[in-house]
Amino acid sequence: MTNTARLDALLKPELDALKERSLYRLRRILEGPQGPEVTLNGRRYLNFSSNDYLGLAAHPALAEAARRGLNEYGLGSGAAHLITGHSRAHHAFEEELAAFTSRPRALLFSSGYMANLGIASALLKRGDRVLEDRLNHASLLDAGLLSSARFARYAHGDVADLKTHLNEVGSRTLVMTDGVFSMDGDIAPLPELACATEAAGAFLMVDDAHGFGVLGKNGRGSLEHHGLGLDEVPVLMGTLGKACGSFGAFVAGSEALIETLIQSARTYIYTTATPPALAEAGRAALSLLRTEGWRREHLQARIARFRTGAASRGLTLMPSMTAIQPLLVGDSATALALSAALKEQGILAAAIRPPTVPAGTARLRITLTAAHTEAQADRLLDALQAVRPR
Repeated sequence: MTNTARLDALLKPELDALKERSLYRLRRILEGPQGPEVTLNGRRYLNFSSNDYLGLAAHPALAEAARRGLNEYGLGSGAAHLITGHSRAHHAFEEELAAFTSRPRALLFSSGYMANLGIASALLKRGDRVLEDRLNHASLLDAGLLSSARFARYAHGDVADLKTHLNEVGSRTLVMTDGVFSMDGDIAPLPELACATEAAGAFLMVDDAHGFGVLGKNGRGSLEHHGLGLDEVPVLMGTLGKACGSFGAFVAGSEALIETLIQSARTYIYTTATPPALAEAGRAALSLLRTEGWRREHLQARIARFRTGAASRGLTLMPSMTAIQPLLVGDSATALALSAALKEQGILAAAIRPPTVPAGTARLRITLTAAHTEAQADRLLDALQAVRPR
């Protein structure tokens, strides 16, 4: 038996087991741009599975900015930021992100996953502690687990439970939390978390992937929503592939924080910089965040109408006031069946199953965007009412 055959013999039973438990994942091939309607295999679908919250992913201003960037810089950056990959476009975007978030500095990363890993590796050492919400995104959990610090989780959104972990003294402690939880759609109790960490001499880091651009009067995210600043939350991470419709991520904070990441974050130092054209597209998106507040207003109106419509049809959504509107199902097979039934009606709503969510909490993760019309959202509600289990 060849090495490949022996490896396949080990892997195939594991894949078969995933299928038997309704946990096997399949990719879909998208034809054309992201939007409230998309084409898959030649058929048009209403799309309620995207994180393109403000409808910017296919905005012509972003495409035009990327084209200008391609003309000026070419495609590849050619090197890591600390070699010759840090372009004028990258630098200008970092300065604009710092100004938008009201922080002294910002630093671009290739993804939110890499940013979170970089933060933990740069700020924590052996003997330190990292405390995380039990429902944090996988990138935060991996960041804590892969750091050399002692790792512990507190109950979801439970500040009292966090305080029991914070009672221990004598070591640097970093508390890491999502601003908006990606599978439940609820917002972290950031003011209470900030008070608890400050009282204990710990530091708070917020991953605002699903809040940045969406929450707050000016779209500055979960921190603006709660009226918090640099002193309460010294480490802020935001992503650019969701509300901003582009790609990448950033960390914003003090001069010392950003310089520490530049010197010590392995996922920043040892990776090729993203294409400068993406930085130019991100700058265009940030400009739209500043000037087109109607997109957030439109999204909030869609969320309110959707929740009202769900209640009137007897559909019980999880308690979320964000663009993420989960319909809890329970078991994975039922979630897959519901998603498939909606697809038959020309609607995409992703079935989310373990290990992404805890066992027994499979769900349809419905995401609304500013680009959806009232009629499209109503069509989804009518379809859900028709296909849900009795």
